[in-house]
Amino acid sequence: MGFSLCTVFLILASLASAAFCANPRSPVDVEFGRNYVPTWAFDHIKYFNGGSEIQLHLDKYTGTGFQSKGSYLFGHFSMYIKMVPGDSAGTVTAFYLSSQNAEHDEIDFEFLGNRTGQPYILQTNVFTGGKGDREQRIYLWFDPTKAYHRYSILWNMYQVVFLVDDVPIRVFKNCKDLGVKFPFFQPMKIYNSLWNADDWATRGGLEKTDWSKAPFIAAYKGFHIDGCEASVNARFCATQGKRWWDQPQYRDLDAVQWRRLRWVRQKYTIYNYCTDRKRYPQLPPECSRDRDI
Repeated sequence: MGFSLCTVFLILASLASAAFCANPRSPVDVEFGRNYVPTWAFDHIKYFNGGSEIQLHLDKYTGTGFQSKGSYLFGHFSMYIKMVPGDSAGTVTAFYLSSQNAEHDEIDFEFLGNRTGQPYILQTNVFTGGKGDREQRIYLWFDPTKAYHRYSILWNMYQVVFLVDDVPIRVFKNCKDLGVKFPFFQPMKIYNSLWNADDWATRGGLEKTDWSKAPFIAAYKGFHIDGCEASVNARFCATQGKRWWDQPQYRDLDAVQWRRLRWVRQKYTIYNYCTDRKRYPQLPPECSRDRDI
């Protein structure tokens, strides 16, 4: 029985990342209502298996979404998602953390749909103090419409790590000493949504949503939250520095994890603001600490 080099690499990546994510592993059957509530268009959310799995529906009238009951200051947050299949051009499936005020902090996964046969684009972004424009875009190494895959955010005082099936795809380090704001004081809620963004999502808005294909359906399960819950006005948590995500092994990626990230950069990255010299003639300060530039 033989394996391709790509398959072997992914097996090794999964094993290597296990230590990094050993603490946050959780059952995939966490019930929706334990941690989340609908936010809009309640009738466009469908429930299955006692609420352990849901579907978000988008039609020409509305999309829909849900949010966490609590606000959190640091932690690990994940969702198993199966993306809209087929012709998904114009649609955006989002999983993100966001604070509640004008100068907000935000940590984004945005999955940009495409025409049939074209791959999804995964866009990530980080807002600090109301400033974003830190987009990175990748293709995934699998078809995200065929099965559930786990998308996770690890957020502590030292870094924000974006993970896909426990493989790091992006790291945003705490660079406050370089004058770069870091999401440090503002508790955030977790949001998920499915909505129409055909003014920009697919080829810069050139590909429009084909409403004859509606409803567009994205499926979710594994509604995992392991965070320091706080009121939206709290500037600290009593347990800060004491939870598993604050421990030394989670303050940076190790050598193997950096290699996994480099693999994603080399093979699947299609845009990185840190290398966009036309947009940023002067390198943004935080990019100087990105080892893979």
